[in-house]
Amino acid sequence: MQVKTKAIVISSLKFQEKSLIVKCFTLSSGLKSYFVRDAFSSRKASQKIAYFQPFSILEIEAVHKNKGTLENFKEIKSAVPFQTIHTDIVKSTMVMFLSEMLHYSIQEEEKNEQLFLFLETALTWLDHHDEISNFHLILLLEITKYLGFYPDTSEIDLLFFEMNEGVFTLFQKANVLSEHETNLFKKLLELKFDNDQSYFINVPSAIGPYNYRVEYKIGKVYLYADYVGSDNRPVRPDNMTVKVTLTDADNGGN
Repeated sequence: MQVKTKAIVISSLKFQEKSLIVKCFTLSSGLKSYFVRDAFSSRKASQKIAYFQPFSILEIEAVHKNKGTLENFKEIKSAVPFQTIHTDIVKSTMVMFLSEMLHYSIQEEEKNEQLFLFLETALTWLDHHDEISNFHLILLLEITKYLGFYPDTSEIDLLFFEMNEGVFTLFQKANVLSEHETNLFKKLLELKFDNDQSYFINVPSAIGPYNYRVEYKIGKVYLYADYVGSDNRPVRPDNMTVKVTLTDADNGGN
């Protein structure tokens, strides 16, 4: 069957000396693997290989036999010519990590149009923005909506998060995040691609039955005391004077 569709490159693997096996997530047919014969042999090999960088979005014409074997391209061209994703070192590192995660996460050879459109929109956003520090975390969390295991947030006010069931709970037991970890997870759930991501959290410092932590963003500093003791009735911590020093990591100044 001959098809014309958009495809997002998930991974490419060199086969023998001159060929490639390319795994793509297609709009029309879900996950497909293609054999690119002599990808490294022509004079324009570098141009051809550039199509198959992780998360490249292509317009393809292909022959799908749908027999569980490698398919073949008839024609390929770029559908979304990215400007920064493959040249910016931070973005390209994120893309390599995320494509590896999707390589193992998306297994179904079925159409999932909503997931495809989400990925296309997210990658376009990444290409056009510079404040991207949490992009990979947000993307992985959002993808769980389309794969069927997004956390149940109906009782998000509870203290702990149970990872196996994906629910918030009153009780701390095996496979449950600590209260501090759960609070950080709740903050992650609140993040969206267009949020202000200039937000930082220091490593907690333990004093007695409390973990003290500082969260800060431009113009604001928050100090928290997280109770980690065994008593079910925590005592309010003693008054103390706290000095918080914020360091400019770029030049070493305070």
